[in-house]
Amino acid sequence: MKKLEERLGANKYYVDETSPHIIIDGQHVSKEEAMKLVNGCPAGLYTLQDDGTLAFDFAGCLECGTCRVLCGNSIVKTWKYPKNAKGVEFRQG
Repeated sequence: MKKLEERLGANKYYVDETSPHIIIDGQHVSKEEAMKLVNGCPAGLYTLQDDGTLAFDFAGCLECGTCRVLCGNSIVKTWKYPKNAKGVEFRQG
């Protein structure tokens, strides 16, 4: 059985570096709210930094909407699908 990292590696990502489709407020967040995203994101894109801020890398996003459901407008300020044929292309892996 393949590990999650191997399966995610089979996907192809078309990243729009100039226009992130998810914008978060990583500065003003409680540890409890941050940990919802750290533990809930299936791609593991949220990390809690040593200084207590929340970091996010949208480049490997699966566009599943889990972060939007878990934290709504409290941390996730903007959530939309990538535009201009950008985003994830799922491949069997």
